[in-house]
Amino acid sequence: MRRRVVITGIGCINPMGNDVETMWSGLKESQSGVGYTSIFDASRFPTRISAEIKNWELSDAGEDEERWKFCGRHSRFAIGAAKQAVEASGFLDSLKDPTRFGVYLGSGEGNQDFNSFTHMMTSALGEDGELDLVKFTEAGLSTLNPLVELEQEPSMPASHLAGLFDAQGPNANCLTACAASSQAIGEATEIIRRGDADVMLSGGTHSMIHPFGVTGFNLLTALSTSNDEPTKASRPFDRLRDGFVLGEGSGMLILEELDSAKQRGAHIYGEIIGYGSTADAYRITDIHPEGRGAIGCMKMAIADAGLSPEAIDYVNAHGTSTTVNDKVESKACREVFGENAMNVPVSSTKSMMGHLIAAAGATELIVCLLAMRDRVLPPTINYENPDPLCDLDYIPNVAREADVKYALNNSFGFGGQNITVVASRFDD
Repeated sequence: MRRRVVITGIGCINPMGNDVETMWSGLKESQSGVGYTSIFDASRFPTRISAEIKNWELSDAGEDEERWKFCGRHSRFAIGAAKQAVEASGFLDSLKDPTRFGVYLGSGEGNQDFNSFTHMMTSALGEDGELDLVKFTEAGLSTLNPLVELEQEPSMPASHLAGLFDAQGPNANCLTACAASSQAIGEATEIIRRGDADVMLSGGTHSMIHPFGVTGFNLLTALSTSNDEPTKASRPFDRLRDGFVLGEGSGMLILEELDSAKQRGAHIYGEIIGYGSTADAYRITDIHPEGRGAIGCMKMAIADAGLSPEAIDYVNAHGTSTTVNDKVESKACREVFGENAMNVPVSSTKSMMGHLIAAAGATELIVCLLAMRDRVLPPTINYENPDPLCDLDYIPNVAREADVKYALNNSFGFGGQNITVVASRFDD
């Protein structure tokens, strides 16, 4: 018999708030975490807006800043969110074997030190304007801090968390773009299901609000350039959408085998009952126009959960606010839910917190758990101009009371990676 996996701890740091309840309050009230970029001078960039973390330091999580002074922004967010989740769970007090506790994250690369890189480039320019690689290397050796450079490795947050909590079990990181943390949660669930661990710390962390990150997404024409009204820029499924708003942050969950959780009397936020993973095998940056990967992924997760599509009460959409994603995801939902599609509420909380890239899926799964707990569906804000190609119930602008037992969370990443997780309210 397959082992059941429940969630016993949650934590987050994101543009809507630096803890779970603050974030959830803002989402229910249709607030926005988007504003003008302040982390670097973006005044001459095509996109001058983002969804940044505000008023948070690692010391707020009870950590010594000196200990983590070389850590990247993403690692700091991961530590803060993970400490919230671990504390909420309380499992460490009863953990007898640390080899039964693992970490599986979806984490992106660390922030590039743009100033140091610029110094290396300018130092290496010869009189002819050509790059001298010898001088470039010499400048790097004298300028760069190896501990800081280590943070470019996407696996560093998982390593930091393993050391922080003495998690000696399975440890891994995946970087499948916007699907990363959802895939991490799915794979961590499978680890517990097959008996290789009893507890997994899983989720994601990322920050791409830096010159290289913004430039890259601008080149892909993926970011909104609606700079005049930042809080209205992210408008999933709206006919006037023009791209996503880049966000940052971390979402972390404690996944635990059901019997273990019940034995210690843990509070259970919900249960992971379905996981689906597919690839579009189409284009690096585009979802398949017929939504074949998204359709297959949702069907796989629903089947894994042992449900029919009619049982799904809410969909937290990938809903990026890009022209292609939103219409294709809507099409995929219509295919999966059939005649019942208009009766399934769908919303994108990216309309409020922006797109957290690798951290998005985990954060949005936490939102699903809270929706089930409080029987409230978060809205899609800025939905003002209906798009005939996006014709579902997007919970426009205002939160809605609803009884939710089964929630489906979609995450679709660059490269055509598709992940769907189905969570259930725990009534057992």
